[in-house]
Amino acid sequence: MEEQNSAMENKSHLGEKATYRGLLTKSFPSILMMIAVSVYSLFDGFFVSNYGGSTQFAAVNFVYPVIMLIGTIGFMMGSGGAALVAKKFGEGDIKRGNAYFFLCVLSCTVLGIVLSTITYIFLPQILLFMKADEAMLPYCIEYGRILCIGVTFFNLQNLFQNFFNVAENPRLGFIVTVGAGISNIAFDAIFVAGLGMGIVGAAIGTVIGQVLGGLLPLLYFCKRNKSPLLLRPGIFALRPILRMMGNGLSEFITNAAVSILTIFINALLMDYYGENGVSAYGVIAYLWLIFAATFIGFSMSVCPKISYQFGAKNKEELSSLLRKSLLLYLGFGVIEVILAESLAYPICYAYVGYDQALFDLTIYAFRIYGLSYLFLGISMFGSAFFTALNNALVSCLISVGRLFVIELLLLELLPLGLGGDGIWISFVISQPIETIVVLILMAAFSNKYGYSLIHRKKKDGEEGQEA
Repeated sequence: MEEQNSAMENKSHLGEKATYRGLLTKSFPSILMMIAVSVYSLFDGFFVSNYGGSTQFAAVNFVYPVIMLIGTIGFMMGSGGAALVAKKFGEGDIKRGNAYFFLCVLSCTVLGIVLSTITYIFLPQILLFMKADEAMLPYCIEYGRILCIGVTFFNLQNLFQNFFNVAENPRLGFIVTVGAGISNIAFDAIFVAGLGMGIVGAAIGTVIGQVLGGLLPLLYFCKRNKSPLLLRPGIFALRPILRMMGNGLSEFITNAAVSILTIFINALLMDYYGENGVSAYGVIAYLWLIFAATFIGFSMSVCPKISYQFGAKNKEELSSLLRKSLLLYLGFGVIEVILAESLAYPICYAYVGYDQALFDLTIYAFRIYGLSYLFLGISMFGSAFFTALNNALVSCLISVGRLFVIELLLLELLPLGLGGDGIWISFVISQPIETIVVLILMAAFSNKYGYSLIHRKKKDGEEGQEA
């Protein structure tokens, strides 16, 4: 009886009718949570750069993407697992949904431990292969190996961020993330600024924050809460684990591709602008992290609802969720373009105002790039939408097509005719192209999943009016 009551309570949330106000209200904690995660990375760089020196700061940026490749496991298992569990809840199968939840957490933990151990052992060889110079190498090894200790908890934190939305408690997820981030900042200040521990202190502070961010949600889901989502040992089965991994593969590819694209972009910028180009793109990337976090946070909130309605076979509500989400993404895009253009001068001045030539290049590139935010949300949502429908193949194809085909192709071609300007313009052109592709795919699969991109009046109503 208790489990049935919990299921009914869950239905009143995940299965409730979508309204613009409701979607914005429910997504607000997730958006703030993702923005908070993005902001904390800026503080890490600030303390290391100002108190550890330029070599240590360079080492952090050099080795961090290697560790974050392991951290993408949490995004993969979280998005793929949450979609499957929410679908089972929509079908009314609470017991199987919780069994899949346990398998998701277990497999994420095991994968994290295995991959972080391998990385810890072979990190020096990996860094030498990446051509780390002698000055940075010792710092890279120190920082990277300490982060390897905490990356499994970081994976769990990323995983639980998705499941807090399935449990309809995104506020708690926000509180946990903010608490972990504040502890990271506080320990950075103590270890780096106060005790002069440099890059080692920053790494320890980061690991403490990761442990808190992963362990606290684990304890929460181990005990009964207001939702039916409960972490209890169940029967081990390989098939649902593979299904969750496959369903979340696009999120893994997306996060990995961002690192690969950044390496490629920096190489292009060195050819056309030298170090100033890389610095200018770094300033742009800081704002991109914040704006992209808004889209990711909204997706984390709305996708469990999409999975639930898909499982419940509520085609009308599924259509309503899709249409409202697309309009909200477009609204977010308009706001972000206005903000990017308005904040260009103060942001660029705060980072590179000390160098007039660098400042001029940065603000010029910043304002061109700012136009790309108009359609960024919809292009990013395409992959998340099909993940929510448990269609791993289409979701993965969208991610690969966006990052490895459209964006790379434009980055290769436009600079040939437009010089360095082609790099910045490529971002502006790629987003509407990606959006068109996403909308075409959504329309193509509408009959299969029973949703509609265009609102249609009910035939019975129309017939009644005619009569």
